[in-house]
Amino acid sequence: MMIRKTFKVSPAIIWLSSLFLGVIASVPKIAEQHFNLKETLLNSGLTFLFSLFVWYYNIYTLPRFNAQEGRKEFSIFRLLRSLAIGTIVMYILAYGQQLLLSYLEFGPVMLMVEVRGILINLMFFMFLHLLYQSYHNEQVAVELERMKTDNLGAQYELLKNQINPHFLFNSLNTLKSMAETGDKQTVDFILKLSDFYRYTLESRKSDLIHLSDEIEIIEAYMFLLKARFEESIDLSNDIAEQYYNTWVPPFTLQLLIENCVKHNVVSRSNPLRIRLYVENNCIVIENPIQLKKTPDTSTGVGLENINQRYLHLLDQKVTIDASNNIFKVKLPLIHENYNY
Repeated sequence: MMIRKTFKVSPAIIWLSSLFLGVIASVPKIAEQHFNLKETLLNSGLTFLFSLFVWYYNIYTLPRFNAQEGRKEFSIFRLLRSLAIGTIVMYILAYGQQLLLSYLEFGPVMLMVEVRGILINLMFFMFLHLLYQSYHNEQVAVELERMKTDNLGAQYELLKNQINPHFLFNSLNTLKSMAETGDKQTVDFILKLSDFYRYTLESRKSDLIHLSDEIEIIEAYMFLLKARFEESIDLSNDIAEQYYNTWVPPFTLQLLIENCVKHNVVSRSNPLRIRLYVENNCIVIENPIQLKKTPDTSTGVGLENINQRYLHLLDQKVTIDASNNIFKVKLPLIHENYNY
């Protein structure tokens, strides 16, 4: 797992640069013929304090990095706000200086320090903006690399599930039995098995497919399961056609149905009834909990795989609810106009 670093500016840079500007501001005073130590120190301290304020204010008001948003562009509003607040702060500091050095003419001094404050504010704002843009670009690159890595892992796990040797072995055994008994559905079984693996080849490189295509995949898959389990398994599809143009990661529903069969008893005395429907902007797949006495070994990779894919696409998690002897998995709907 990659750890995203947070944007920081070294306190040493903040304090040393502010101190440097304070010293630079005192140079004209030192060069004057009538040198005044108190006036020089106050002028230097004023610049130092204002520089510290500008640093920390602009860092505090930086927008937070969000991978779902685009590139952070230069903000005129933030610049104007920073200049306005900086002007007020500099006025307060200059007024404080005037109280300590009452012999100075406030008007000219005020104008001088305000101009200085605007220049310092502009310089620090632009420098901080460049640093933050560099940081943002780096984080986007890290996020893309992480998504590529996770997507490769998800594709690998998906491919392993799609060519599950147990499923293929059971399908071929079923086909053998059907051929030996002269079952009339033997040809249909071969066609559905062919369709299922054709869907696998066509969809494995896509991040998303239409729900209607996923329904075709699970219809082919359910035909193969029913040839094996007959009336012991059933799928009720209650999803309205208006949702068929939404999107899902390929083989998501098929993997969830496979999980149902893998972990639950499927028999004539305990038929497995699986239901598909839409509720609260989610596709829901539910089944009664009737766990096997000796369940198949599970690593939980399948559900985690699906969850990670939805996190990457929508920044939303898949909801799992196991209560009242019903197991539900809720998948957020991905609409046609969603900017994933």
